[in-house]
Amino acid sequence: MAKQESPLQALAAYLPEGSFPMVERYLLDHHVHLTITRSRATLLGDYRPAHRGRNHRISVNGDLNRYAFLITLLHELAHLLTFLQHGNAVAAHGREWKSMFGNMLSRFIASDIFPEPIRKALAASLDNPAASSCADVELMRVLRSYDPQRPGRCLVEDLAPGTRFQIAGGRVFRRGAAQRKRIRCTEEPSGRIYLFSPVYEVEKMEG
Repeated sequence: MAKQESPLQALAAYLPEGSFPMVERYLLDHHVHLTITRSRATLLGDYRPAHRGRNHRISVNGDLNRYAFLITLLHELAHLLTFLQHGNAVAAHGREWKSMFGNMLSRFIASDIFPEPIRKALAASLDNPAASSCADVELMRVLRSYDPQRPGRCLVEDLAPGTRFQIAGGRVFRRGAAQRKRIRCTEEPSGRIYLFSPVYEVEKMEG
């Protein structure tokens, strides 16, 4: 599926009820070229600053559930606002971005847009937001619970040790023991060891 630029009103279908007017204001005020794209394994969203006459550009994966989509979009908008204030003089996910993202999340939390489990997980991270929601295991675990059920799909942490699973692209692994915040898994047939996030979604294999 190719990327497509999204008319603003169409964006409402990807967002939680009640959040569109707040999001629309950010996009219009800052002339954002928003693209909803297919699933990308390595990132959920992306921000590119205005350059050579082009608008600020943000892309967000279109397969995210509405709450994950909104959080990802706010993450990227926080990059835009941080860039407007500081340019490239600060770290991408430094204290300036953390403060900006935390303030934005606070406004949306106060608007009762998120269900209580997501609101609690977000509130716990406001002072020090993770560089990616994927890196916040508790938040990702809660967000995953709002995904549509897909037969055969599950989280790595839900598999019993020794269970074989497949990831996007067809590579096969066998689940091993948990190690601190990651789960040790062995690739087949290479035997190489990889550490997976416990909330990484995979396809369980039989046998």
